[in-house]
Amino acid sequence: QVQLVESGGGLVQAGGSLRLSCAASGRTFSNLSMGWFRQAPGKERDFVAAIRWSSSTYYADSVKGRFTISRDNAKNTVYLQMNSLKPEDTAVYYCATILWNNFTPRYWGQGTQVTVSS
Repeated sequence: QVQLVESGGGLVQAGGSLRLSCAASGRTFSNLSMGWFRQAPGKERDFVAAIRWSSSTYYADSVKGRFTISRDNAKNTVYLQMNSLKPEDTAVYYCATILWNNFTPRYWGQGTQVTVSS
């Protein structure tokens, strides 16, 4: 079992930045591959970014070049730096542990709201 707690969401104007954090416990963090997903109202939960245990990273096309996923194994934390935010980035953002080979999520955090105003 893994416990995940996200933080860092909020309200920001278009073009602004936010950094989300996700603190993990219950498993050796350095062995975990982690992902960020988001769900806008009335839409499905979508993949945003992933970082493998090896620290290789992957992004959805919609955020490539604007978002950066990173990890600090000493702090058991994964981050999502979001720059040049757009109104369409508005969603609840979730972190999750993922399978390293296909990014299938296993354990979820509770989510944090990100709202981008135009």
